[in-house]
Amino acid sequence: MTKLTQPELDELVERARKAAQHSYSPYSQFRVGAALVLTNGEIVTGTNVENVSFGLTICAERSALVRAVSQFGPEIRVVAIAIANLNGLASPPCGACRQVLAEFILPDAPVVFPMADGVRTMAFSEVLPLGFEMKLK
Repeated sequence: MTKLTQPELDELVERARKAAQHSYSPYSQFRVGAALVLTNGEIVTGTNVENVSFGLTICAERSALVRAVSQFGPEIRVVAIAIANLNGLASPPCGACRQVLAEFILPDAPVVFPMADGVRTMAFSEVLPLGFEMKLK
């Protein structure tokens, strides 16, 4: 797993919590934030933005990733991600977020997220062991 110190991971979780404060979640009240560390050292955050048509809701992880690509270009890579919510519930990345992250995240990048039994840290390759891949020419 990419080496970040525990204080660095704790700071990343705190940045995700702060991002969750900006959540637009009037329907579910599930306020989630994500914080990404990029290979260039930048930290980019995002939050979930709901829509009355739930299928159009964007999760915090994808919000942060889209922001990172918009700011730094498609060559960026994620070396760590933290997810936090203000509801005290488990919130590992959903399947859609895992698949979208797979295009930009290093396989050994730590993914930090709350679970019912406490905060968990796993390598991304463990979070999405069999993601869909396509080699582009």
